Amino acid sequence: MFLIHAHKINKMRTAENLKVKMYANRKLMGEAAAAQAAQCIKKLLAQQPFVNIVFAAAPSQNEFLAALSETDIDWFKVNAFHMDEYIGLAEEAPQRFSSFLKNALFDKVTFNSVHLLNGNAANMQEECKRYAGLLQQWKTDIACMGIGENGHLAFNDPSVADFNDKQWVKIVTLDDVCRQQQVNDGCFKTLSDVPREAVTLTIPALMAARNIYCVVPGERKAAAVFNTINKEISERHPSAILRKHDNAVLFLDLDSSRKCNF
Repeated sequence: MFLIHAHKINKMRTAENLKVKMYANRKLMGEAAAAQAAQCIKKLLAQQPFVNIVFAAAPSQNEFLAALSETDIDWFKVNAFHMDEYIGLAEEAPQRFSSFLKNALFDKVTFNSVHLLNGNAANMQEECKRYAGLLQQWKTDIACMGIGENGHLAFNDPSVADFNDKQWVKIVTLDDVCRQQQVNDGCFKTLSDVPREAVTLTIPALMAARNIYCVVPGERKAAAVFNTINKEISERHPSAILRKHDNAVLFLDLDSSRKCNF
């Protein structure tokens, strides 16, 4: 299906259950994803008192979060969570995902509550249990995420991804492709600066969201996008599991969709 406007390209296809939408550039992609997410939030708020949302933190989410922060959502009825965090970064480090989300969204609008992962907790195993308990208590209505260059969802790299993980939050060792992406994104100067460990929501925790909006711009993500849509659904390609979700939408720009057949 093709929807073509004077100033933008919007092409749609499906990959099993996954809806895939492509836009002419990052700005249009982010605005479209924000509009659809906002519509979902409003629909849910007409049915329930609060909406629980898990957010990803990465430069790939910039356009989406900027547009979402400007929508007329009743944010005071939204509970916010985030999906991963480095272990051991200084509290003031700008690379902390909690810091990223505060700057991009959490400090721009007034939420009912914001629940942050603590990458400097004295006992990280207890922190995993604490956060998993919150996610079990406040069932995720919406997960807003991206896909890594190695196909990871959150910090579930191929080396640690488990579609049947019994944990909802766990400590992981990051692979070098994942760590190099943080350098490619301009978050760290060198690979040695990137932490080796992080805490992440697992694949089952992410897939438990009632709705998923996955925003993936940029040419460096083109191979991962192709694998998401076309490769076998296995932990070798963690993001391919999105094809099994009943309400997931993948938003792309021209660069990230360049290997796909639209």
